[in-house]
Amino acid sequence: MILFDYGNTILYEQYVDGVKGHKAVFEHLTKNPDNVTPEQVNELGGEIFKRLNIPRNSGFEIHQRFYDKLQYEYFGLEFDISYEEIELIFWKNASEIKLMPGVEKMLAYLRDNGIRSGVVSNLGWSGNALKARIDECLPENDFEFVIASSEYIFRKPDRLIFELALRKAGLTADKVWFCGDTVSADIDGAHNMGIFPVWYDDKTIPCPWKTPCAEPDYEHLHIDSWDSLTDILEKMK
Repeated sequence: MILFDYGNTILYEQYVDGVKGHKAVFEHLTKNPDNVTPEQVNELGGEIFKRLNIPRNSGFEIHQRFYDKLQYEYFGLEFDISYEEIELIFWKNASEIKLMPGVEKMLAYLRDNGIRSGVVSNLGWSGNALKARIDECLPENDFEFVIASSEYIFRKPDRLIFELALRKAGLTADKVWFCGDTVSADIDGAHNMGIFPVWYDDKTIPCPWKTPCAEPDYEHLHIDSWDSLTDILEKMK
């Protein structure tokens, strides 16, 4: 089985525009006692995030819905849709998501060759929202499960997230590969669990929050395209 990270591994977000996301959500307003604007809500959201000051490598995740409830209920806003629907509408309008190069062809190869697959992502969005976005962009995907850290407290590289994935798969670590773009979370985390790590390092798609990493000193694959992965799997037949 091969497990995949989400962001900058199978899909990537071209931008994040919180105001645009809030404007779409505001179309479902039923109560706005202080006539606040999407810009004001977005400003509060930024303040909340800064006050939390959680490093990306902290090992813990906070669900997006907690941010939403605080932002909207702080201003007394009410809507004719659920917070689950709000999450989907906001995310879809705040960021445009694109396919990583060659991902459709690679997933088709796995599917055609009976290789199981799943997704494990460090993400504040819910698992349902993540699955919906993946299904929208990759409608023929065959992922058995989609794990978002928002729903399980811990982030990669914490071993509990990897153990959870193995239990869902019903497999031992030696039967699984993990593909991701971040060494500290994906590659180190997989290695520490005995899962074979594949460092997917496609530099054709920019990722502003990543920093250069040294080559890990343990056994792993380092690839720069999904064609490389399928070539390797084909040679292993």
